[in-house]
Amino acid sequence: MDTNNKISNGASKPYLSVVVPLYNEEGNARELHKRIKDACQALTPTLSSSLTPALSQNGRGGKWYEIIFVDDGSTDGTAKDCAGLTPLKLIRFRKNFGQTAAFDAGIKEAQGEIIITMDGDLQNDPADIKLLLDEMDKGYDVVSGWRWQRKDTFMKKFFSRTANLLRKILIKDNIHDSGCSLKAYKRECFQDVDLFGEMHRFIPAILELRGYRVGEVKVSHHPRVHGKTKYNWKRGLKGFVDMVEIWFWRKYSNRPLHLFGGGGIILSFLGVVILIWMAIAKIFFGASLSEKIWPMVGTFLILVGIQLFVFGLLAGILIKNYYKNRGNMNYSIREITKS
Repeated sequence: MDTNNKISNGASKPYLSVVVPLYNEEGNARELHKRIKDACQALTPTLSSSLTPALSQNGRGGKWYEIIFVDDGSTDGTAKDCAGLTPLKLIRFRKNFGQTAAFDAGIKEAQGEIIITMDGDLQNDPADIKLLLDEMDKGYDVVSGWRWQRKDTFMKKFFSRTANLLRKILIKDNIHDSGCSLKAYKRECFQDVDLFGEMHRFIPAILELRGYRVGEVKVSHHPRVHGKTKYNWKRGLKGFVDMVEIWFWRKYSNRPLHLFGGGGIILSFLGVVILIWMAIAKIFFGASLSEKIWPMVGTFLILVGIQLFVFGLLAGILIKNYYKNRGNMNYSIREITKS
């Protein structure tokens, strides 16, 4: 890690931000805060003993790290458990908006150069933050945790592995376990990135599309002790829909006309072939078409094909306006050097 950057950054802002969404995690929040705090404090001596004072306290008396809990509309005693914890920045939602929204709010509030995300159920181990940072030292912009020995129920592991298989087919992000919330990101990764739906699982894939380097490291995983899992079939279905969206952006975000226009041309061609075939049957063989469905099928395919082609044109215009309004383009510049 670049300790010089830490010192200059520590003068005003923390270097490390740990973002944790909480939803009905009574019994977990206080213990998790202690473990995160212990893990961050244990990291300081490993950086450099001579730099410990500069990293431990900045000029305003704050820590070189910050802990951000996002209470996602909990209905139990989660918020009460967080009372009195320090250091802690607590963001409370008015109601339950979902884990992705909680991550987005926490990340936008984070001040650190490195952002760590993890679950609030004590299944992720804060001690593994060091593993993520060590792997990031190899030049990665993102490091994802891999729960290679999961402590979940059979059904949860089954659905997770099925989702991972689909993800490898559609997205091809080379990550074994995108569902693991324990991840490390450089702050610049989230410039112009907004999270919706269940997309927190696919943040590495989104960033990889933008040209960021994504790594992975094996992390520990613990069984849940307090509370209940929030994962169900509805979240799995939402995750699949988001996966299809990522697939579209990966393959056709720069050229939607290739997908919709190409499909439209194929359907229109099939419709024309069917109508020509019907015309030949009527003219040369005297076939009766009054009771046949094929003329309607041919006409339908032509109309749908034209609509798809027009939709492809409109999608291309919308995507160009999307990039223009956000003030960026569909590429990412890593650096510009002059000599």
